[in-house]
Amino acid sequence: MKTILVTGGGGFIGSNLVAALLEKGTHHIVVCDAFGSSDKWRNLSKHPVSEIIEPQQMFAWLEANREQVDMIYHLGSVSSTVEKNIDLILEHNFTLSLRLWRWCVTRGVRLVYASSSATYGDGSNGFDDTMDLAYMRKLKPMSGYGWSKHLFDIHVAEAVSRGAASPPQCVGLKFFNVYGPNEYHKDDQRSVIAKIAPQALQGAAVRLFRSYDKRYADGEQKRDMLYVKDAVKVLLWCMDHPEVSGLYNIGTGHAVTFNAMAAAIYAAIGRPAHIHYMDMPETLVANYQYFTEANIGHLSAAGYVQPFLSVEEGIQDFVQNYLQKPDPYL
Repeated sequence: MKTILVTGGGGFIGSNLVAALLEKGTHHIVVCDAFGSSDKWRNLSKHPVSEIIEPQQMFAWLEANREQVDMIYHLGSVSSTVEKNIDLILEHNFTLSLRLWRWCVTRGVRLVYASSSATYGDGSNGFDDTMDLAYMRKLKPMSGYGWSKHLFDIHVAEAVSRGAASPPQCVGLKFFNVYGPNEYHKDDQRSVIAKIAPQALQGAAVRLFRSYDKRYADGEQKRDMLYVKDAVKVLLWCMDHPEVSGLYNIGTGHAVTFNAMAAAIYAAIGRPAHIHYMDMPETLVANYQYFTEANIGHLSAAGYVQPFLSVEEGIQDFVQNYLQKPDPYL
């Protein structure tokens, strides 16, 4: 049996993917991640992986196991959009990704990696997952995180455009706003749904940011919210379709308002909606995205035709089957 390596496999999307891969049962599953002193380890507590390796040991492990590695899901990164240490972001999100890309090229190993909708910046240039370099160079990410992801996307696109050697399969997935079980360790970087649902469950008013853009009323800011179980379905589809390579938006294709998210949470717990609008921290005002919506036509054209859960369906599952349970972990 061959091996799949999941970097960031102890994280939010990574641990959900690991659970699905173990259920599939076709490979040994090895996780590369760091856990520190947080409760992040609980994300994997129900999922007996074959090995867990530290990030600094990854390339030594890869060389030692190069004949067994069939595929790498590269989901590990510094994912905070407010991280100020740009050197740290570049080291983990760009330089390490380049090294992994080159290793996969040399060894002929398939690579699926996580990009981000943060590469699109404020959305003024659209949300098109094309690898057209002229278009990609127009994009202006609004955070160091988005910039680091964008740099790697451009590296891949440039390699493809000049016909350079590439992994036998290389898929970049531009995740939009993913939510669901196992994101609890992310603290302030949790999805808005994971942040506000506990407020409603505790009987308090849900707190949403006021709008500072006159085009949007308070709570009418919009996000394309993707339930993590749907994200995992796309990741598994990549595994099952080795002929597919490219850069793809991963979202539902339908933006929803924050007010609608709050209403869906209250509906899931059977209570009337109660929303309080609060001031946004000054550090967020200048770089705040008011609208994101994935253009998923490219993904559909590549053959992915499974429907995505609506925000109401996803929130109902998240709230009732996880957040309201004594053990909220998948």
